[in-house]
Amino acid sequence: MAVRIRLARYGAKKHPVYRIVAADAQSRRDGRFIEQLGAYDPNVNPPKVSLERDRYDYWLANGALPSETVARLTKGA
Repeated sequence: MAVRIRLARYGAKKHPVYRIVAADAQSRRDGRFIEQLGAYDPNVNPPKVSLERDRYDYWLANGALPSETVARLTKGA
């Protein structure tokens, strides 16, 4: 099973809030995930990123690949 760390969209129409999740690469964007690792809120200025860094590092160490967007967001977090 290939694991990806990616965003899952939640929130209201035109006001998205995203969860940073570890999920099977074959599952849907907002579908089943293995673990929630954090959140991203682009509606505030500056955008807010919260991340459980220890769990994120655990998944990276076990072979999970972050999406390009998650890699960019977590670079400074």
